Amino acid sequence: MGLDDKISNEAKEAVGKAKEGLGDATDNERLQADGEQDQAVANTRQAGEHVKDAGRDVKDAFDR
Repeated sequence: MGLDDKISNEAKEAVGKAKEGLGDATDNERLQADGEQDQAVANTRQAGEHVKDAGRDVKDAFDR
């Protein structure tokens, strides 16, 4: 996983958590849902990056 991707995903997750918390605090269901969606997108991207990393690890193991 590239460092830029990690930072981007972590930032998106943090923004999502902030939106969700603000939406919860202000009883704004739309903002809360947007925050949850941002977190889900970030988590999905992180999972994809982990799969790519695992694939590279397997490839590297066979290349040795």
